[in-house]
Amino acid sequence: NTLSWARDLRPEYKIAQHALFCLFVLCCTGFCMFVLSLVKRHYRLQFYMFAWTHVTLLITVTQSHLVIQNLFEGMIWFLVPISSVICNDITAYIFGFFFGRTPLIKLSPKKTWEGFIGGFFSTVAFGFIFAYLLAQYQYFVCPVEYNSETNRFVTECAPSELFQIQNYSVPPFLQDVLGRETVNMYPFQMHSIALSTFASLIGPFGGFFASGFKRAFKIKDFADTIPGHGGIMDRFDCQYLMATFVHVYITSFIRGPNPSKLLQQLLVLQPEQQLNVYQTLKSHLIEKGILQPSLRGKLD
Repeated sequence: NTLSWARDLRPEYKIAQHALFCLFVLCCTGFCMFVLSLVKRHYRLQFYMFAWTHVTLLITVTQSHLVIQNLFEGMIWFLVPISSVICNDITAYIFGFFFGRTPLIKLSPKKTWEGFIGGFFSTVAFGFIFAYLLAQYQYFVCPVEYNSETNRFVTECAPSELFQIQNYSVPPFLQDVLGRETVNMYPFQMHSIALSTFASLIGPFGGFFASGFKRAFKIKDFADTIPGHGGIMDRFDCQYLMATFVHVYITSFIRGPNPSKLLQQLLVLQPEQQLNVYQTLKSHLIEKGILQPSLRGKLD
């Protein structure tokens, strides 16, 4: 307790507690400095650079932030989406190289419908199998949480229902193909189909966007870090939308009340506030009949 109290007094921890407010203050400061720096004959150029900077931040920093948020939900929410995009990029190229005949979009003349469709089916199959492999390991499925006792982040948990084998009925039209009426699989594998579908149908449009962007400024690649392949951004152009989709998907369909996070928030409250929460919760449980009469006296 003494160590925790002393740590909380350190300036860096105080700043960390109010990081969002500090960030807002810095943004406001930068905005005011920009306005004060405006020069009459250079308005257009200055606003052009202002817009360029914020578009760059939107594409890079926002995506990076969402990737980190997805990582905290579990490594599997990072590895399956990013691997699906990579798989789609590779398989679409292979199918397009061997079977491509019909151009897909003018921005990328080498892209074909055959490669696009072949990449879609290959990516869905890959995501389904890869999700099955990762779902077996606790390290990949457990959310990252901070352990105040050890003062470090841990990935230890009892896997949620998403990562526990369930029995599903096979649709009638597939029973003859598979030769069985039921199948055992992880529920997450169903979600992997949605992730892979987005990666193969919508993800490539991030690459098309990057191609249009480079054509607008008459450049071939964003950089020359990788000989023959451009820069890092050229390799990750199809990842632009993926992190956002995964974050929205988790928020909309996966994330629910988290008892461990709620407990962490309760533990940082003042003792009087904790007692108030305790009394309110106890009264609620008694009214619902959940709290056994034999336990009431002990809790009182």
